[in-house]
Amino acid sequence: MQTVLCIGIATLDYVYKLDALPTRAEKYRARDVAVTTGGCAGNAAVAIARLGGRARLIARLGDDRVGDDIMGSLTDEGVDCSGVVRLGGLRSPVSAILVDAAGERTVISYSDPRYPAAVESLPAALPQGTGAVLGDTRWQEGAARIFMLARAAGVPAVFDVDRAPDHPGVLDAASHIAFSAQALRERTGLEDPREGLRSLASRLRDSWLAVTTGEGGVFFIEDGKVAHEPAFAVDVIDTLGAGDVWHGALALALAEGMAPRPAVRFANATAAIKCTRFGGGRGAPRRAEVEHLLRG
Repeated sequence: MQTVLCIGIATLDYVYKLDALPTRAEKYRARDVAVTTGGCAGNAAVAIARLGGRARLIARLGDDRVGDDIMGSLTDEGVDCSGVVRLGGLRSPVSAILVDAAGERTVISYSDPRYPAAVESLPAALPQGTGAVLGDTRWQEGAARIFMLARAAGVPAVFDVDRAPDHPGVLDAASHIAFSAQALRERTGLEDPREGLRSLASRLRDSWLAVTTGEGGVFFIEDGKVAHEPAFAVDVIDTLGAGDVWHGALALALAEGMAPRPAVRFANATAAIKCTRFGGGRGAPRRAEVEHLLRG
């Protein structure tokens, strides 16, 4: 059982299932609703725990009832939240998400802008037994610090880039960088994900690079060239949290010693199963389900 240290955002999500996304300012009735933990790092940590890994979370939360709910839910999932910092007088992140009949989502999120960027609360070294780390773009100063510790320890440092980062050096600190298609376009100005990867590969020579494109699969650099691993064909119910779950599965696979290509395939299978379930990150599958899909 490998340990993955996740750093970033954890939220409380209110997820509403609708026939179609609203187009006018009027009342709408949801077909289903889920209240669950979310956020890039929070969802990834849950996925890691369900896949049989040990998940440790470093995040910033307020000292409010929302933060209590987030902590309780993550702890119930088996996530080690001892690294979570509760900040007095601040509010915990919360989101309202609308999911349509095709599984596409619209996210309205709030995170207290007063959260400090300071990294003094972070450990001076990785906890013993850490097999990989995973960071997101919501606390880039913290992610960069943890990535540098991981580099020094010789363990994978996975960066979940769902939006273009603005912290100098955070990309260079990560050993494995996986962009969303949107973030790669924002970073490079190129529409074609393959061209975007090629343009970055010439600069980020010390990092493994990938881009997730939903049903288009994952493109990644392998032996200096752009390779492709297709997505699994599933009936999509809800795409919310699929990218977070994907990154969690990738980080765990790398911690377990998988090579990048089988790690990508493992992550693709994990995200595919999640997409068949409503409720955001709470749809993350168990290890046996993923292995069954891979065998099939």
